[in-house]
Amino acid sequence: MSETKNILVAGFGGQGVLFGGKFMVYTGMMADKQVSWLPSYGPEMRGGTANCSVIISEQSIGSPIVKNPNVLIVMNGPSLDLFENNCVPGGTIVLDSSLIPRKVNRTDVNAFYIPATQMADEEGLKGLANMIIIGKAVRAADICGMDELEAAMRKTVPERKKDMFDANMRAVTLGYEYK
Repeated sequence: MSETKNILVAGFGGQGVLFGGKFMVYTGMMADKQVSWLPSYGPEMRGGTANCSVIISEQSIGSPIVKNPNVLIVMNGPSLDLFENNCVPGGTIVLDSSLIPRKVNRTDVNAFYIPATQMADEEGLKGLANMIIIGKAVRAADICGMDELEAAMRKTVPERKKDMFDANMRAVTLGYEYK
């Protein structure tokens, strides 16, 4: 990764949007990059809108706000409707095609469709669609490799939930390897 990655992760509260963004920040930290993470969510939390701005860069970061992402990760239809046009031309949009029935309207971005929720259910990884879609986005946008992903997972999964490490890594790997 050489260019600055301005990433926006968006969906409903309860989909793991903020955790996914935090995980991405740790991937940048493991690669010795400058990082920022700024969560934004409605008062409802679960079921309300949630998104977070993530920046991973070689340079110092002036503002943590991502208004025009070059990587947009979308977990639900309303978020695609809201943020699709903000993605920069040539940017990457990765969406959960299990929950979003429509295609990206733009032709000037690279769109990737991954049935993350369906995959999570089929693989016994209920609740980890966020990590599947993050894995796909990391590879599609050339953010980092599997070594950084594993190191970031070790930092992100708290000690009290260390039993979730293997499931989270399996989910990220499924997304990373998804064609």
